[in-house]
Amino acid sequence: MLTSAESQALILSLEVSLAGVLGALPIALLFGILLARWRSATRAVAEGFLSLPLVLPPVVVGYLLLITFGSREPLGGWLLAHLGLRLAFTWKGAALACGLITFPFQLRAIRLSLEGIDGRLLEAAETLGARAFDRFLNVTLPLALPGIISGAITAFSAALGEFGAIITFVSNIPGETQTLPLAIYSAIQQPGGEVEAAKLSGLSILLALAGIMFAQSADRRARALLHT
Repeated sequence: MLTSAESQALILSLEVSLAGVLGALPIALLFGILLARWRSATRAVAEGFLSLPLVLPPVVVGYLLLITFGSREPLGGWLLAHLGLRLAFTWKGAALACGLITFPFQLRAIRLSLEGIDGRLLEAAETLGARAFDRFLNVTLPLALPGIISGAITAFSAALGEFGAIITFVSNIPGETQTLPLAIYSAIQQPGGEVEAAKLSGLSILLALAGIMFAQSADRRARALLHT
């Protein structure tokens, strides 16, 4: 059985990961479309820049978020003063960190799905009088759906394990920003916390395995629906 604090860390992890992935999804879809259609030599540079969160140390990403969205920084101060939005040291900031770190997972999956669409289908739809938005809504989006779903679930699973960017940007505040990985870290730091750390680590492994299996299952089902 999980204690109240452990359950709180688990629920917060799920909420933060879901918010981060859903928030990043429209942006990943937009840039996935742009990259799939981009044919110039500068595409590799743009894609490399957008994929930076995947290769940068998470602590660096957290630090960049802190100096950008901290309450005493120009942008963070403006958001707080004019919109009442505080990101640093809040669960919203944790969601932002998760969304940014896992953004490349969604972007790559969406781009590959879009590039795999047979162009002749879009040409046929255009010949039949379908406008650009209609072609996107009724042809492109359904065909890219397996990649979108798979990328989102993979990103969600990865977000559940995010540590460095979160602790750097929003610290480790129980009940506010302490997600499952941070709860494990706190348990390790306490004398006699090995049992709690082992229990939470086992839970993290189960969640990761479930996420991977769910992503694979959702991908297969979406592809099967498209071929029926």
